[in-house]
Amino acid sequence: MGRAAVAACLIVQDEAERLPDALASVSFCDQIVVVDSGSRDGTQEIARSFGAEVIEQSWLGFAAQRNVALDHARTPWVLEIDADERVSPLLRSSIERFLAAPGAATVAVCPCRHLFLGRPLGRSAKYPAYRARLFRRDLYRHDERRVVHEGIEPAQRPAVLAGDLEHLLAASLGEAVGDMLRYARLEAKGLGFRPGPRELLAGVVLRPAAKAAYRLTWDGGWRDGWRGALKVALDCCSDALVWLYALRLPKAAGKTPRPSHFGSVRNGPPKVVGVACSANQARAAARWLAGLAAEGCDVALICRGPAPGGVAVTPLARRSPVALARALDSERQLRSVDAVVPFGAAAQLLTRLLPATLAPRLPDLGPQLSAKEAALIAKRLAVRGGAVAPLGTAS
Repeated sequence: MGRAAVAACLIVQDEAERLPDALASVSFCDQIVVVDSGSRDGTQEIARSFGAEVIEQSWLGFAAQRNVALDHARTPWVLEIDADERVSPLLRSSIERFLAAPGAATVAVCPCRHLFLGRPLGRSAKYPAYRARLFRRDLYRHDERRVVHEGIEPAQRPAVLAGDLEHLLAASLGEAVGDMLRYARLEAKGLGFRPGPRELLAGVVLRPAAKAAYRLTWDGGWRDGWRGALKVALDCCSDALVWLYALRLPKAAGKTPRPSHFGSVRNGPPKVVGVACSANQARAAARWLAGLAAEGCDVALICRGPAPGGVAVTPLARRSPVALARALDSERQLRSVDAVVPFGAAAQLLTRLLPATLAPRLPDLGPQLSAKEAALIAKRLAVRGGAVAPLGTAS
């Protein structure tokens, strides 16, 4: 089957045990680039035995190290994985089908299935937990301001691949705790300021408690049993530790987190998501959103019942805040959401029951506006709401 060429890019150090399975899973790629930051356990020899091009580069940081790999790729498309990840057979088939006819898409996301203490996790790890790992090499780079969470932020609605990217999390409790401590220290470096009493109360107590309750109940993390509860607990402890570790940072005049920490740096046009609970409202929403799309916005519709044509649709499983929260979370995993617009009284009630961080709303943005007026407001919101990265950067 004819398809566009793709290079697998990995950054590694002392991964002799896990690397062979990762490389075997990307053997279909036209080039394999491995950037090694000083392995002493035979990692480089293993990589070369799989035909990989090995680049020796002392550690520059996650984002910079990944950009070194991109600079050595010679193919139009790049697939990024880590040594503790494996491309499943179904995902491989989906990637090859996509590369045979990518159309206008410049990036594709895949579901990430976390394997924790020997078992796969579902909702406790926010599965499908989409990750943008396949993208056009000439259009994206990693944001080197970020200490961690350096993944690609799509500049347009991505294609969605089938099949899982399998991620091997900790195989033991000791390894899980070690990973938690290591990433908390890294995130603290990216925070950018020493927290005061208010920040400590919110960061160490309030937000972790709220996150645990949300992940275990609304997200349905309880369905994964004790492993899911433990994973959520470790994630929340990590969040709290970030602020405690940040007490070591020097005092700063401002208290605004750097772009290298929380959230994602916006990229591309504003994304507007419509919500509708009836077939008639869904049709009206689809027409209005299609007008926004024609004005250069990224749009999607969350609705019940038959999906109207013309716009990307995420199904609403039932008319409840929990179902809407999960649908919105799926949309946010694909690409940052700037505004949610409800259509009809039922959709308005559901969105009001959700926090603004999950369902951001603008009072002036709604179906009463023409597509041109609404697009102008959405674009102004996007510029005011965060750093709008130009095409060619990533977060």
